[in-house]
Amino acid sequence: MTIELTKADRDQAIASIQRYFQESMDERMGNVTAGALLAFFLEEIGPAIYNKGVADAQEKMQARLAELDFEVHEDEFGYWQRFEKQRRK
Repeated sequence: MTIELTKADRDQAIASIQRYFQESMDERMGNVTAGALLAFFLEEIGPAIYNKGVADAQEKMQARLAELDFEVHEDEFGYWQRFEKQRRK
Protein backbone atom coordinates (compact mmCIF):
# COMPACT_ATOMS: atom_id res chain seq x y z
CA MET A 1 0.00 0.00 0.00
CA THR A 2 1.46 3.30 -1.06
CA ILE A 3 1.14 6.08 1.47
CA GLU A 4 -0.18 9.20 -0.22
CA LEU A 5 -0.19 12.70 1.20
CA THR A 6 -2.49 15.51 0.20
CA LYS A 7 -0.80 18.30 -1.75
CA ALA A 8 -1.04 20.59 1.29
CA ASP A 9 0.55 17.96 3.58
CA ARG A 10 3.23 17.17 1.01
CA ASP A 11 4.08 20.86 0.62
CA GLN A 12 4.24 21.30 4.39
CA ALA A 13 6.43 18.18 4.78
CA ILE A 14 8.83 19.40 2.08
CA ALA A 15 9.08 22.81 3.76
CA SER A 16 9.75 21.09 7.08
CA ILE A 17 12.52 18.93 5.58
CA GLN A 18 14.10 22.02 4.01
CA ARG A 19 13.95 23.89 7.30
CA TYR A 20 15.43 20.93 9.19
CA PHE A 21 18.43 20.75 6.85
CA GLN A 22 18.88 24.53 6.98
CA GLU A 23 18.77 24.77 10.79
CA SER A 24 20.37 21.46 11.79
CA MET A 25 22.94 20.94 9.09
CA ASP A 26 23.57 24.46 7.82
CA GLU A 27 22.78 23.19 4.34
CA ARG A 28 20.17 24.43 1.92
CA MET A 29 17.98 21.88 0.17
CA GLY A 30 15.82 22.60 -2.84
CA ASN A 31 12.20 21.54 -3.38
CA VAL A 32 13.08 18.71 -5.76
CA THR A 33 15.66 17.20 -3.41
CA ALA A 34 13.40 17.56 -0.37
CA GLY A 35 10.52 16.04 -2.36
CA ALA A 36 12.67 13.08 -3.37
CA LEU A 37 13.76 12.57 0.24
CA LEU A 38 10.14 12.70 1.37
CA ALA A 39 9.15 10.15 -1.29
CA PHE A 40 11.94 7.87 -0.07
CA PHE A 41 10.81 8.18 3.56
CA LEU A 42 7.19 7.50 2.62
CA GLU A 43 8.11 4.40 0.61
CA GLU A 44 10.82 3.00 2.87
CA ILE A 45 9.83 4.00 6.42
CA GLY A 46 6.18 4.98 6.01
CA PRO A 47 4.79 1.42 5.97
CA ALA A 48 6.49 0.59 9.29
CA ILE A 49 4.94 3.67 10.91
CA TYR A 50 1.57 2.94 9.30
CA ASN A 51 1.63 -0.69 10.46
CA LYS A 52 2.48 0.41 14.01
CA GLY A 53 -0.50 2.77 13.95
CA VAL A 54 -2.79 -0.02 12.74
CA ALA A 55 -1.46 -2.38 15.45
CA ASP A 56 -2.01 0.28 18.13
CA ALA A 57 -5.57 0.87 16.90
CA GLN A 58 -6.27 -2.89 16.87
CA GLU A 59 -4.99 -3.21 20.42
CA LYS A 60 -7.24 -0.38 21.63
CA MET A 61 -10.25 -1.81 19.78
CA GLN A 62 -9.67 -5.29 21.17
CA ALA A 63 -9.48 -3.87 24.70
CA ARG A 64 -12.78 -2.04 24.14
CA LEU A 65 -14.37 -5.18 22.68
CA ALA A 66 -13.29 -7.16 25.74
CA GLU A 67 -15.17 -4.64 27.90
CA LEU A 68 -18.27 -4.77 25.70
CA ASP A 69 -19.76 -7.83 27.38
CA PHE A 70 -19.60 -6.16 30.79
CA GLU A 71 -21.06 -2.88 29.54
CA VAL A 72 -24.05 -4.23 27.65
CA HIS A 73 -24.65 -7.63 29.26
CA GLU A 74 -28.24 -8.45 30.12
CA ASP A 75 -29.29 -11.34 32.32
CA GLU A 76 -31.24 -13.95 30.42
CA PHE A 77 -34.62 -15.41 31.33
CA GLY A 78 -35.23 -12.94 34.13
CA TYR A 79 -39.01 -12.62 33.80
CA TRP A 80 -39.88 -15.33 36.32
CA GLN A 81 -37.25 -14.16 38.78
CA ARG A 82 -38.81 -10.68 38.77
CA PHE A 83 -42.26 -12.23 38.91
CA GLU A 84 -41.35 -14.26 42.02
CA LYS A 85 -39.82 -11.20 43.72
CA GLN A 86 -42.98 -9.18 43.13
CA ARG A 87 -45.16 -12.05 44.31
CA ARG A 88 -43.29 -12.35 47.62
CA LYS A 89 -43.90 -8.67 48.41
